[in-house]
Amino acid sequence: MPESLLIFVAQGVLKKVALLAAQEFMLAWGFKAELTRLSHSLSVIQDFLCGAVDHQPEDRGMAVEDWVKKLKDLAHEADEVLDEINYEVLRRKVELQNQMKKKVLNFLSASNPILFRLKMTQKIKNINASLVDLKSEATFIGLVSKKHIDAIPQGSRLDRETDSFFEKDEKIIGRGEHVSTIIESLINPNNHENLSVMAIVGMPGIGKTTLAKSIFNQPGISSYFDKRMWVSVSNTFEVNSILSQILELLDSTKAGITSREALLQNLREKLTGKRHFLVLDDVWNEDPQKWSVLKNCLSKLDFAPGSTIVVTTRSAKVASIAETLPRCNLQKLTEDECWTILKNRAFLDGSAPISVDLERLGREIARKCAGVPLVAKVSGSMLRSKHSKAEWLSIKESRIWDLQEEEDRIMSVLKLSFDNLKSTSLKQCFAYCSIFVKDLEIERDNLIQLWMAEGLLHPSPDNIDAEMEDVGNDHFNTLLESSLFQDATRDDYGLITKCKMHDLVHNLAEEVFKSECLIRDFNEIDSEHTIRHVAKIPTSSVERLPEGSISRFRSLFLNDKVRNSLYERLRDLRILNLYEANIQELPSSIGKLKHLRYLDVSKTRIKALPTSIGMLYNLQTLRARHCALKEFPKEVQNLINLRHLYFSGYNEIPVGMGRLTRLQTVSCFTVGKKKGHRCEELASLNELKGQLIIYSLEHVRDREEAEKAKLKEKKNLRKLRFVWTESRQMNNSHEDVLEGLQPHPNLESLEIDCFRGDNFPSWMMTRSLQLNNLKNIRLRNCNRCEEVPILGHLSNLKHLVITNLRNLKCLGIEFYGNYYVSDAAAASMEPIILFPALKTLSIGNCYQLSEWMEAWMMPSGKVVVFPCLEELSVTYCRKLINAPSHFPSLKKLMISYVDDDRPVASISGNLTTLTSLFLNDIPGLTTLPGRMWKNNKNLTSLYIVGCANLTCIAPNVIGCCASLRVVYVSGCEKLRHLPDGLDTLPLEELKLLKCPNLEFIPINHGLTSLRTLEVKNCNGLSRLPSGLQYCTSVQELSIGSCSSLPSLPFEEVMPSLRELKVVQCEELSSLPALECFRAIRHLTIIKCPKLASISRSIREYAATSTDANLLPQGIPEIFTSLEELFIRDCISLQSIPTLQGLTSLRQLEISNCGNVECLPAGLHCLIGSITT
Repeated sequence: MPESLLIFVAQGVLKKVALLAAQEFMLAWGFKAELTRLSHSLSVIQDFLCGAVDHQPEDRGMAVEDWVKKLKDLAHEADEVLDEINYEVLRRKVELQNQMKKKVLNFLSASNPILFRLKMTQKIKNINASLVDLKSEATFIGLVSKKHIDAIPQGSRLDRETDSFFEKDEKIIGRGEHVSTIIESLINPNNHENLSVMAIVGMPGIGKTTLAKSIFNQPGISSYFDKRMWVSVSNTFEVNSILSQILELLDSTKAGITSREALLQNLREKLTGKRHFLVLDDVWNEDPQKWSVLKNCLSKLDFAPGSTIVVTTRSAKVASIAETLPRCNLQKLTEDECWTILKNRAFLDGSAPISVDLERLGREIARKCAGVPLVAKVSGSMLRSKHSKAEWLSIKESRIWDLQEEEDRIMSVLKLSFDNLKSTSLKQCFAYCSIFVKDLEIERDNLIQLWMAEGLLHPSPDNIDAEMEDVGNDHFNTLLESSLFQDATRDDYGLITKCKMHDLVHNLAEEVFKSECLIRDFNEIDSEHTIRHVAKIPTSSVERLPEGSISRFRSLFLNDKVRNSLYERLRDLRILNLYEANIQELPSSIGKLKHLRYLDVSKTRIKALPTSIGMLYNLQTLRARHCALKEFPKEVQNLINLRHLYFSGYNEIPVGMGRLTRLQTVSCFTVGKKKGHRCEELASLNELKGQLIIYSLEHVRDREEAEKAKLKEKKNLRKLRFVWTESRQMNNSHEDVLEGLQPHPNLESLEIDCFRGDNFPSWMMTRSLQLNNLKNIRLRNCNRCEEVPILGHLSNLKHLVITNLRNLKCLGIEFYGNYYVSDAAAASMEPIILFPALKTLSIGNCYQLSEWMEAWMMPSGKVVVFPCLEELSVTYCRKLINAPSHFPSLKKLMISYVDDDRPVASISGNLTTLTSLFLNDIPGLTTLPGRMWKNNKNLTSLYIVGCANLTCIAPNVIGCCASLRVVYVSGCEKLRHLPDGLDTLPLEELKLLKCPNLEFIPINHGLTSLRTLEVKNCNGLSRLPSGLQYCTSVQELSIGSCSSLPSLPFEEVMPSLRELKVVQCEELSSLPALECFRAIRHLTIIKCPKLASISRSIREYAATSTDANLLPQGIPEIFTSLEELFIRDCISLQSIPTLQGLTSLRQLEISNCGNVECLPAGLHCLIGSITT
């Protein structure tokens, strides 16, 4: 396998030779003759190399291997020499641009050009001589020359903008019964355990993760559990790491916390009292102690009953340590199931017609997959590019199927899939992925930039003008198609941005690359191989390597301190990744890394880059995200090969960016007043791709200056955002400037912020200048605009945001483009569709908006509006009095801070598809439209907040809203009654807050699905519903500031109640007996002065009452499991009973209890285990 990879090394050098030989300076300095000889010698050697791959002499294996190693080292040496010559070409080009030199014939070296020429010529001659020796040696050991053409796969190219179909909605085959059984077990209402564990066990490739993902994404799981979390564990089972990953999933701002106590505290705030579903994927840990530590930590988070962990593992021992629920042992699939997987992969959707011969062969191959889904998946992917019977027969008769060991057979199939990658370039790209740790999400763009820096990406002969990034995207998609990549992650536009590798696939990549790559374990170094790629090895270990070894490094990934002396030894380095490294600066010696193409200093403490960075003329990618960098040195403009520049702050723009003409990616561009920061710097950057944000447009004087950016010529830009600085009011013409910033029609996303013109530009207001590729439009803080652009005709528009257009008074027919539609509708037999693809629409902070007109409708009904709209938000449009009524697909509706109730009635009156309704601060709303209740059978959540004049939600809801799960009502001061029939709904959460005139809650027979009931600041409520004691699933009950409430209506057991909180209920005189609360863990009672007695809780007790003068003497006997005791603000309290029996107590607080004369007896016995 390494021999085949060397073919590409030689080809890469040949391509460089051809390019360099074409340079005019070669004629002047006499390089062409030697380079021509080098090219010819490499061609001859390449033929021998191909012969070594296909026809290796049987008794000369070691000799051939030794010959290949020599060739590999010599090819790298030639690569270094040619790259050094190329560096001098680039250096001279930069010097000419800087007007440092005037004469062409003195350009190869600033010190001694003649000496440089002689030195390079001699190096090339030495390489040629060595190649002659290698040719003779090849003949001596019996290698046969063979012409070879490196075939670049030319199958259907998957464009980056459309991506592969794989991993999008992949159906799970043969596991339906497992899915049903597991889900039934997970959502079992009789499971009162606070934390259950189920293990999915099976051999590698059997589909454990696929099954877990299918369960994770089931609607029943997402609706039953409050939170779902997924953590990839793999070989390293570190409790803090697992806790940290869970916390980061819940709150990305909490990343970086390392203290276990801090992690648990933050997790407790997020998770306590809720039901959670956690998947720990690919667990290898067989140490019971480590699992016990993790489970104890999770138990402290006080999950609600029914919370479950699913563990996927290869090891039955792991399962036996962790599980509390019946195990799921995954068996092999049937032959038919393997055939289904294989067919779906080989023929995309599996529905294409298949010849009898191919189906027969396919079924025989499926039989050989031995019931392993991964093998079937990879085999099908491999067959997709093969269309003949002979090709399928070749796969079927391969000797790989004869292996006996299961894992060996899987690895052999993966190896066969690797062998079927039709270019050595693609194979080497796959092998390079072993440099990443297992289970890492690999960022697509970053991976392609690494491939590019290594020189692995070259266009195919039939598409010689293809960019390296395009070749890399093709390679990425091919590896995804081949199932060598999996678990694809997509962005909001459906583009794949990340992926993973299966552990076995990663093992294969490591095996392929092991002769050149050293990962993590310094002891794995093999003296017989030349290590060229090093990742995650301690810097101290790297520094101890011999000079000759370090000088050959091409990739170096470090994340700890780096001594300056190390940089000077890395003479051949292409990639330097210092992501999260513990460094504060880069030394000036980094400028000596002539071959460097990739540099990442993200998440470091670097504040400035050395000026010598401007000497890295080969640099293609510079990443400096989320670091302390304030600005770039002006020498960055010398990086004429730079293609991708990443940084975080918009004030960091390099001066003279216009010279970076090869730039494709840049985080943003900030317009300045000084030369080198003006709009014209963008003129020559026509290679820009993806997204561009242009800040500080107030510094652009007029349309003429704006047009110098030449945005119309940037056909590869997909997202544009224009930003004026809001706090700066200048005398430039915003309208003229925006007119001059017209983008290319290929644009897909447009955002305009803080525009101060009265009108949007003609290229937005005139339908004839179509931007039909637009999928996303955001108009923000355009305060002077009185009308919005014509948008209804945009056939691809999916997301539209209009916010802070404070002068907008009317969304009229121009919004839809009716002026242009009416004639077409009259003449056409087909309906005219306006906003045909729009899915989300948000209108906010338009304080003058009073009218949102219906689209112009013809009597024949030929105009259809918003056919796909699913989410509508209207906020802070106080003056709005009407709105359209045609939203045939609307699912989520949010209306807030609108004074009149007519928009609510109009929008919701005809809806039939609503699932979520949020109404907030609508003073004119007195009741909800009756039709909305009856027509929306799928409504699951209702939120009504701050509607002060609401008197009735609905008379009754019997027979309505059969899917309603959540009702939240707050700040409705005039609301007296809730709808009759409330207890006929499948409610899980009912919260009633700040409704002072609410008199009763109509729950008579019990809501069996209710889990959370919260009633606060409802002073008119004199009793809780009698049916509450029959709500057997209630886990949290919180009653606060209900001054008229005398008691809690519990006579029967509340088997699920875990948390009872009663706060500031002045009339409350008693609590139910302990027997009603068998599952309770938290009991909090604050400011209930008439409460005569306090029952026990199991885990936590808090009392605050100014009238309490004596705590129960039986606290130690009652609270044997008590962990936290807080006694606050009990100014009449005179004594505290003995605490000696509180063996579980770990936190005690006694504060503001001025009449307590002495500490409780028995405290000395507990002092070592509690904090006070």
